[in-house]
Amino acid sequence: MIQITLPDGSVKAFEKGATPMDVAKSISEGLARNVISASFKGATVETVTPLTTDGSLVLHTWRDDKGKQAFWHSSAHVLAQALEELYPGAKLTIGPAIENGFYYDVDFGEQIVSEKDFKSIEDKMLEIARGKHDFKMRSVSKAEALDLYKDNEYKTELIENLEDGTITFCDHSTFTDLCRGGHIPNTGIIKSVKVMSAAGAYWRGDENNPQLTRIYGISFPKQKELTEYLHLLEEAKKRDHRKLGKELELFTFSQKVGQGLPLWLPKGAALRERLENFLKAAQKKAGYEMVVTPHIGHKDLYVTSGHYAKYGEDSFQPITTPKDDEEFLLKPMNCPHHCEIYKASQWSYKDLPKRFAEFGTVYRYEQSGELHGLTRVRGFTQDDAHLFCAPEQLDKEFKDVIDLVLYVFGSLGFENFTAQVSVRDPENPDKYIGDVENWEKAEQAIINAAEDKGLDFVIETGEAAFYGPKLDFMVKDALGRQWQLGTIQVDYTLPERFDLTYKGSDNELHRPIMIHRAPFGSMERFVALLLEHTGGNFPLWLMPTQAIILSISEKYEKYSEKVLNLLENDEIRALVDHRNETIGKKIREAEMQKHPYMLIIGEQEEKEGKISVRQHGGADLGMISVEAFSEIIKEDIKKTLKSF
Repeated sequence: MIQITLPDGSVKAFEKGATPMDVAKSISEGLARNVISASFKGATVETVTPLTTDGSLVLHTWRDDKGKQAFWHSSAHVLAQALEELYPGAKLTIGPAIENGFYYDVDFGEQIVSEKDFKSIEDKMLEIARGKHDFKMRSVSKAEALDLYKDNEYKTELIENLEDGTITFCDHSTFTDLCRGGHIPNTGIIKSVKVMSAAGAYWRGDENNPQLTRIYGISFPKQKELTEYLHLLEEAKKRDHRKLGKELELFTFSQKVGQGLPLWLPKGAALRERLENFLKAAQKKAGYEMVVTPHIGHKDLYVTSGHYAKYGEDSFQPITTPKDDEEFLLKPMNCPHHCEIYKASQWSYKDLPKRFAEFGTVYRYEQSGELHGLTRVRGFTQDDAHLFCAPEQLDKEFKDVIDLVLYVFGSLGFENFTAQVSVRDPENPDKYIGDVENWEKAEQAIINAAEDKGLDFVIETGEAAFYGPKLDFMVKDALGRQWQLGTIQVDYTLPERFDLTYKGSDNELHRPIMIHRAPFGSMERFVALLLEHTGGNFPLWLMPTQAIILSISEKYEKYSEKVLNLLENDEIRALVDHRNETIGKKIREAEMQKHPYMLIIGEQEEKEGKISVRQHGGADLGMISVEAFSEIIKEDIKKTLKSF
């Protein structure tokens, strides 16, 4: 008998050789109908994999991320079979599951696959899926594998790098593919498919290698879910921050300035300034001190911190000076500079914690193919802060930072989020700097704080920063998409590398602990997320223009200006549309610009000393006094922007 531990901690005994599906059936028939994949002792297995030792088992359904991964990985096999049948002679390479769907890279030779072919590929995939073919894994020798793929140099290259005895194939229908495993039981579970796009991709991502065609697809266990997904994509297009940023005149890019280097237009710059002032006010109350550091630093600074080893090869190249052997780098991170600010003075335990904050711009040379609007750029501003504290202060300081992050989320309408504790991968110690004991203390400190704060969190192995573990906040936007937003990190390593100290109550020197935190992450990425989450309808306190005054004709311009002055005296951001256009056109364009309120002024309004108020989206609030409107604005902001 073997002992199987389930996620709830219960242990059940089974005959040796029992499968995950047998375990599912022992729990309930309903669960067995829905299980499509499993993990045994942390490794992905098939639902029919015999279990021969004691261990922990997790059963995955379509609703789980790992279930989707198996579903989409299996769908990639079906796509590969369809392409092989439709395009004889095509050479298959690799086809993984990705965040949404899957792809397969194929060398089609002289054949060309374009959008007009997508329907026939989808039809062939569904034809294969309806056959309800089982996915079956089998081990093969290296010689067998090389023989099967003797005419496919891509698969051959992959096999050559594998050890004999570790090579497996997956069979379904008449199709075989080189594969490590992780499939759904059979193709029949796949009920709907969509080929999304075709793009060029270099073999193994190297531009010196042949260019292949990458076919992207997505699949679902129900047609309804595909329909909903495609509707979501259409909504996402409407909310694309690049489209909205242009329409709302927030930012632009210039080839002459350089790829990945955004230019903030006046409205966008004002938006950024309001976000910065919002966080600065909260930071001031929390005891932070603002600092400013240069955009470059001596190479030795980043060698000491470890950032040169991490980013050096993939970042902007060193800047040389007229002085021999002197090199500077564009700043990839703010933390080394803040370490030097701390080190500029000798601190006592009575001075701690020290909290240094900066909206610091950093630079990293992202590959041009990875650049995407504001979400992936080469120059970006972090709302960075570094806290230097004594060990006994760590727990409180970390929890206070969590409170600050939650305040930011609440004020900006991000209510749907989870937390992720990112820890090191003990199997790959070379990825990290610092000693194991300090890593363990840092990881436990984060877990304790997350538990005490009642956060809904998961632990992700291998996702830590190279110098320390972190708590990341995973936010779902209005379309249900997940973004990493806001991060807090505990770091024992940089204080050691920079030899940072403070004098303790025992009059001896001690090492501080460093907390890195950035609630926004980067201003660029945060604005992109905010645009897509709100569709450009920002919280009222953040809107560039909170009200636009629309006069019916030139006769009412003087009264319009009077209304504007009254609003500005109440610190309400407003402007007057003076153009000689029809009121209908002015309203339509104000709607497109997403102005929260339109104040319409004509003969009756001027006569009564009032304004007619129309809300974005069409709601009519009627004719009211300017004072009453000011109160509406203030109450709306007060409701959203709670004090910290």
